[in-house]
Amino acid sequence: MRDAFIEELDKLASNDPSIMLLTGDLGFGVLTDYAEKYPDQYINIGVAEQNMSGLACGLALEGYKVYTYSIANFTTLRCLEQIRNDICYHDADVTIVSVGAGFSYGQLGVSHFATEDLAILRALPNISVIAPSDPWEAKILVNQMHKKHGPKYLRIDKGSAGSIENSEEVFLGKGRVVMEGSDLTLISVGAILKESIKAAELLLKRGIRTRVISLNTIKPLDEDIIIKAAYETGGIISIEEHSLLGGLSGSIAETLFRSSVMPKFFKSLGIPDEYPTIVGDQNYLRDFYNLNADGILKLAQSCLEERK
Repeated sequence: MRDAFIEELDKLASNDPSIMLLTGDLGFGVLTDYAEKYPDQYINIGVAEQNMSGLACGLALEGYKVYTYSIANFTTLRCLEQIRNDICYHDADVTIVSVGAGFSYGQLGVSHFATEDLAILRALPNISVIAPSDPWEAKILVNQMHKKHGPKYLRIDKGSAGSIENSEEVFLGKGRVVMEGSDLTLISVGAILKESIKAAELLLKRGIRTRVISLNTIKPLDEDIIIKAAYETGGIISIEEHSLLGGLSGSIAETLFRSSVMPKFFKSLGIPDEYPTIVGDQNYLRDFYNLNADGILKLAQSCLEERK
C-alpha cells in the first residue's frame, strides 16, 4: 500500500504544483523517483517529526496541499501537540501519511507499534481518519482525499487484504460489504480484512453465512452500514490491529448506543489494554493476539453457540 500511495501521489503532483511531500528522513528508495521528478515539491525534514508537522501547517496555510510521511507512530504520537494545535485547530490541508501501522514493524518492538493511533486521532476535531485495506483501494482513496480540504490521516500497513477489486464500491467515509450473509457480521478496518474474509470462508463451510464489512474510514464513520448489520444479521464482531479501546470497536459501540440499536451480540477482537512485551513479524504478532482467521472463527462459533 505504501508503493500504491506514492505512485498515485506522483500522478497527482504532475498536474498539481501545490502538492508538497515532507518526510521525516524515511522512504529512501520508495520516495526517490518522486523526489527526483519534483524537487520543488519535496523536503526531507530529517528526524524531526514535530518540526515537520509545524512546517506542514505553515505551508498549508500558504496554499499548499501538504503530505507528511513517516512510520505510523512517529507521524502521530510523537507530534500529537502539533497535529492538534497547528494542523487540526487551523483546519489546515495536511494529510498525515503513516506507513507501517499496527504490527507492521513488529520486529522493532513496542516503540514502533502503531496501535493507539485510530483512537487518539479520531478524537481531534476537523480530521478525517482513513485506513485502506488494499493497494488498489489506497489509490482510489488517495485521489478522493486529494479533493477533500482539511486535515486527514492515512493509515497504511504492510499487509493487503487481497479482496476482489471493485472500484465502484470504494468511497471515502463509506463502508463496503465484501461478502454477504445474515448469520453474523464481521467488521474490520485496514488490511486485517484479509483474516475476516478467510474466517467467513471457513464459517461458510460450516453452514454459517457471514456478512463481511470493510470500513476504510473511521472518521467520518459510515453509521448506516453498522446499524443495518445490527438489524439484519445475528450479531457483530469487530476486528482491528489496534487497541480495543477507542478504535473500531469503540466507534461501533458508540454508534449502536447513540442509535439505541442492540445487536444480538457484539464482540471485539483487538489488542488488550497492555504494552506488548513480545516482538516478531506482523503475522506472528497477529497470531499471538488471535487476530487471525482461526481466532475470528472460534469467537464467532462461541457467540453463535451462546445464542442457542
